[in-house]
Amino acid sequence: MSCMKKTLNIDDALLSSAKAACGATTDTETVRLGLEALVRSAAYERIKAYRGSIPNAQDIPRRRLKLPKFPKLPKMPRQKRVA
Repeated sequence: MSCMKKTLNIDDALLSSAKAACGATTDTETVRLGLEALVRSAAYERIKAYRGSIPNAQDIPRRRLKLPKFPKLPKMPRQKRVA
């Protein structure tokens, strides 16, 4: 992944709200998460535009991955701290 520095003019209140909403710790992470969400949303809208455009199309059965159930582990007693 290549990175480049950009100078952006972003409202401080908007950036703070976005950072709190996505749980990011840095401004860079906030902007990256926002851009990734925008790209995903645009891709979804493009795919959604094809909905119903193929005549006589049949639904594809969805498979769900069945995970094995593991037995619960016994709780271990806590060890006392030595000061």
